[in-house]
Amino acid sequence: MSTHAIVSKVWSFCTTLRDDGVSYGDYLEQLTYLIFLKMVDEYARPPFVRAIGIPAGYDWESLKSKRGAELEVHYVTLLRVLGGTTGMLGQIFTKAQNKIQDPAKLSRLISMIDETRWVTLGADVKGDIYEGLLEKNAEDTKSGAGQYFTPRALIRTMVDCVRPEPSKTIADPACGTGGFFLAAYDFLAGNPALTKDQKVFLKNETFYGNEIVASTRRLCLMNMLLHNIGEIDGNSSISPNDALIADGGLRVDYVLANPPFGRKSSMSFTNAEGEQEKDELTYNRQDFWATTSNKQLNFLQHIHSMLKTTGRAAVVLPDNVLFEGGAGEVVRQKLLETTELHTVLRLPTGIFYAQGVKANVLFFDNRSASKNAQTKEVWFYDYRTNIHHTLKKKPLRFEDMQDFITCYNPQNRNERTETWHETANPEGRWRKFSLEQIFARDKTSLDIFWLKDKSLFDLENLPEPDDLADEIIENIEAGLGSFREILKGLG
Repeated sequence: MSTHAIVSKVWSFCTTLRDDGVSYGDYLEQLTYLIFLKMVDEYARPPFVRAIGIPAGYDWESLKSKRGAELEVHYVTLLRVLGGTTGMLGQIFTKAQNKIQDPAKLSRLISMIDETRWVTLGADVKGDIYEGLLEKNAEDTKSGAGQYFTPRALIRTMVDCVRPEPSKTIADPACGTGGFFLAAYDFLAGNPALTKDQKVFLKNETFYGNEIVASTRRLCLMNMLLHNIGEIDGNSSISPNDALIADGGLRVDYVLANPPFGRKSSMSFTNAEGEQEKDELTYNRQDFWATTSNKQLNFLQHIHSMLKTTGRAAVVLPDNVLFEGGAGEVVRQKLLETTELHTVLRLPTGIFYAQGVKANVLFFDNRSASKNAQTKEVWFYDYRTNIHHTLKKKPLRFEDMQDFITCYNPQNRNERTETWHETANPEGRWRKFSLEQIFARDKTSLDIFWLKDKSLFDLENLPEPDDLADEIIENIEAGLGSFREILKGLG
């Protein structure tokens, strides 16, 4: 089948199942189970002849040979049996359930997948199919999957700035569906000078992640396999453990991450009356600078602990990390002292699937212990003021980030030039502040902005009504989120 035909068939069947009430997320999961089994079957045959460890009677051929109610019963049993295995196989089928209740449609989906040689199909084709479905799933606001999906234009921008090098390790302690891994892989694989050993390292030893949600972890593993990262019969490099619980001992060269939104960590428990309640979760770690229940601050501290002394990080974090007092002030001071926090990118609203988010990207390089603060100056790029994006009509594109990348100067970031000037160009978005200026600010705040919001002064050139409406919704939802946090604190 041609590439176009495969893509069309996968999407058309997704539409058919949606008419039966099967969501993009459910379709993605069933597609994951079945494509994985088909790939295992292909690897078991010449020229590969690899034994993946599928229990007898629960393989691809066993699914193809059944129809009707017999197929449905066997498929449910197969998912349960494979979910009890170990390694990559067990990770893919953890807590697996059948969401396609019509055996005829399940049989059609099996036949559709059987028509394609997935192992020999180009990684770009397989990846495009799967990434497309992941993005559609993220757009489905009811599923909540958007919180695991970072805009690919932003991810590519961060990777292009960090420019990871071959034979070095990359981690994401909250990896979602693996977007940062795929962008970093594409960046590295695009180097024509890679040696054979570097290619093997890239495939099997470069990436390490954590994802505590089983269904999301499954999508991440499959996404990576379809993009040619890892081995189908190898060990999973994505841990199901909560990365914040303890220092796992892993030290990496790069961390690229967008930790989950939401300021508080919590855990569920059953009270004396047998009712489910949530309790605020505080991580007590000796390697942290401050003890707090603020999940974002904990992730920032954990990411610092993961870096080698020469390690580098690019992390998406919400505004509160830049200005919050107490533990927030302690963490910012320590970050400025122990690392070189060299760049802050202020992001616009309207680019994330989670609503009401005002976020930034912090770029910092770890340094060896020293008596002197490692940060000398911090460069800020304001891509928020007077910028309007919406998810559907005006989504963030990689092209929108070109000016920032140019200013960042990845090839030599020690040679940077401000575009802001107090008189010559007060509208410049690129400006530096010395460490002394930042330490002089209240609570060592990094929430720095200098551009005037034109909508407050120029009533004749207001944004389009739908842009204004989106911005109002964003602000209201952000405010509601803050009130909920206050209510939790009072409770």
